[in-house]
Amino acid sequence: MLIIPEKIIPDLISEQDAFTAVEAVFGAMAKKDAYNFPVIREAIGHADALYGFKSGFDRAGQVLGLKSGGYWPGNMEKGLTNHQSTVFLFDPDTGRPHAMVGGNYLTAVRTAAASAISIKYLSRKDSKILGMVGAGHQSTFQLRAAAAQRDFDKVIAWNVDPNMLGNLEKTAQELGLPFESVDRETMGQQADVIITITSCFEPLLMKDWIKPGTHIACMGTDTKGKQEVDANMVAAATVFTDEIAQSIEIGECQHAIAQGLIKEDDINQIGDVINGDHKGRSSDDEITLFDGTGVGLQDLAVADAAVRLAKDKGVALGIDI
Repeated sequence: MLIIPEKIIPDLISEQDAFTAVEAVFGAMAKKDAYNFPVIREAIGHADALYGFKSGFDRAGQVLGLKSGGYWPGNMEKGLTNHQSTVFLFDPDTGRPHAMVGGNYLTAVRTAAASAISIKYLSRKDSKILGMVGAGHQSTFQLRAAAAQRDFDKVIAWNVDPNMLGNLEKTAQELGLPFESVDRETMGQQADVIITITSCFEPLLMKDWIKPGTHIACMGTDTKGKQEVDANMVAAATVFTDEIAQSIEIGECQHAIAQGLIKEDDINQIGDVINGDHKGRSSDDEITLFDGTGVGLQDLAVADAAVRLAKDKGVALGIDI
């Protein structure tokens, strides 16, 4: 079995590597060539942690495995990332363990890749102002990935603690983009693309604040009860997601479904747009929303890419078990 330590992964896999891997697996999912298995995600009753498993099989890419991990809210005080995870890959022909891969950095880049894919396929090509809601660990990954998709002129941002916006501002400056802290209503009035990446359990953006033509990528809702945008906002948008079943169960769509504002048939797979089976955005005034719930196949795809790159560079560790 190969071991790919967490510490070497940032030097192995680029944002473009992650984008390519996730784009391919979204397309395979839409063709039913890749399958996610039911998610297990529970509060463990210790350290306020959420822990679970995401798993699946990509028949097209011949990748089988699972990601194990979750969210420990007190980790930052210990000098650790709040999100902790490890990916395990298995040989689909024999079931033998193939690789163990550090999953923390990969979780951030695969999540950023998913929102970037939605921006590529769903946002207006003339989008100029990027809005960021949330300033946690994953926000800078989101900003960099988004900036690669459109020729933005400016970044505006909001966070419940504005003192945390410094890393986003620094990243924007590195990208040569002006940066401004704004309130949420101003965000909705100005931004052409909005990325939400929080752990909230209440709506942060309301329908009446959002201007026509906006694309919203909701990337933080991955558990029952979580919510980042008004359910009426979801109902007013053309909705796309990574996986429809998971969107309904634990994604942003759970609330609009529960309130009877939308039906399952109103939710589209982003993979269908990638494959050319759905036109995506239909007009410049249409509001589009991507419900990025975070599927196990994303993790497996980027982990498999990391394994291949580690083998090519001779930095994979091999052990017998």
